[in-house]
Amino acid sequence: MTSPSGAIAFQGIPGAYSHQACTEVYPDLEALACNTFEGALAAVHDGRAALAMMPVENSTYGRVADLHHLLPDSGLHIIGEHFLRVHINLLGVAGATLPEIRTAMSHTVLLGQCRAFLREHGIAPRVGADTAGSAEAVARAGDPALAALASELAGRIYGLKVLARHIEDQSNNTTRFLVMAPRPAPAPAGDALTSFVFRVRNLPAALYKALGGFATNGVNMIKLESYMIDGHFTATQFYADIEGRPEDPAVARALEELDYFTTKLQILGTYPAHPYRKSQEPAFGL
Repeated sequence: MTSPSGAIAFQGIPGAYSHQACTEVYPDLEALACNTFEGALAAVHDGRAALAMMPVENSTYGRVADLHHLLPDSGLHIIGEHFLRVHINLLGVAGATLPEIRTAMSHTVLLGQCRAFLREHGIAPRVGADTAGSAEAVARAGDPALAALASELAGRIYGLKVLARHIEDQSNNTTRFLVMAPRPAPAPAGDALTSFVFRVRNLPAALYKALGGFATNGVNMIKLESYMIDGHFTATQFYADIEGRPEDPAVARALEELDYFTTKLQILGTYPAHPYRKSQEPAFGL
């Protein structure tokens, strides 16, 4: 992905895994910390940041539900994706040693991902607001018996030392991020994905008929998720990822057929497929 100038917004505080994703993809951009997902998207919409790095799903815990509601109304476009391998580290204050640690603080999700390590070392979990915030709290406390579970980036930012590296129970824990921009990117020449949302008409078998065009035109749909909108059980919106570009003849025919059976069809972006997908064949179907 081409690096613009300016800042890239993320939800969280410095040292969060979203911050790490920003530094991996756009190391030359200033990372702008925002309190909420809405704030990160608004920073781009208002011109305070050029891009936003948004986590949408995790291989262990599934989708980040808020994002499916926020992206269609953000006024932004998906221009890329990134897969971040989530490595969890035990971070302590200067001078602390692993045998001294009695309590580890982190977001409840990370605590759950390190149960085996914590049990093996007799370390009690303590729930913190988030991962980087826990690292900051440990640094402030200065207690050699208290540690944080967070990224190495958080350790560097808050002056903590790595007491144990990559202690997560699952070796494949990965988060997928989407890069959001004010304008769509040119369609990539290589492997591409297109993301969109749609609502089907209130007709018998409407979803089946709407999706039939992708099968008959040989278009691979690699993700389809539904979620309620406006608090109504009968109002359902679907999010989908497919291989290809809207201008590809097969994709164009499939989208035309989909449009016939929908009351809303909104393209969120067309962007390069991340190389990580190739390493995961055949799971991702590319």
